[in-house]
Amino acid sequence: MWLEATMSGTVEDAMFADALVRLSQLVQNVFGEVARRHDLTPQQIRLLCVLSEGSEGMAALGRVLNLEKSSLSGFIDRVERRGLVERVRDSSDRRACQVALTERGSALATRTHSEVVAELGRRADLLGASERAVFAAAVDAMAGIPVS
Repeated sequence: MWLEATMSGTVEDAMFADALVRLSQLVQNVFGEVARRHDLTPQQIRLLCVLSEGSEGMAALGRVLNLEKSSLSGFIDRVERRGLVERVRDSSDRRACQVALTERGSALATRTHSEVVAELGRRADLLGASERAVFAAAVDAMAGIPVS
């Protein structure tokens, strides 16, 4: 098991990669739990979180959500039918539209975001404050986010 994983790196590299996969699964599971409580999918919660920062164009949403244009339209249609988002014509380009949260969508975005943060916070309570800070800095470095 580790032998195959370490053929191109060290055992420590393989263990670190495995830990990142487990972390990804943990975060996905938390999103899934919160989504089920609100009869949403994890991807719908992600959309609400993205839009809580402001409206986005379809192309930008496709990149952020990793959806092809053909899949994105149907996805937005389903969330729009639930009254959580609306398409708004782009004032600078009549051919384009922005996707924005409705009042109901905004309230749900706030609620689900709080629930995800609270659940991940409960999991992180096992770490001390300094460990959390080091972990957050390491994640930012790996994501290419400049240190402030």
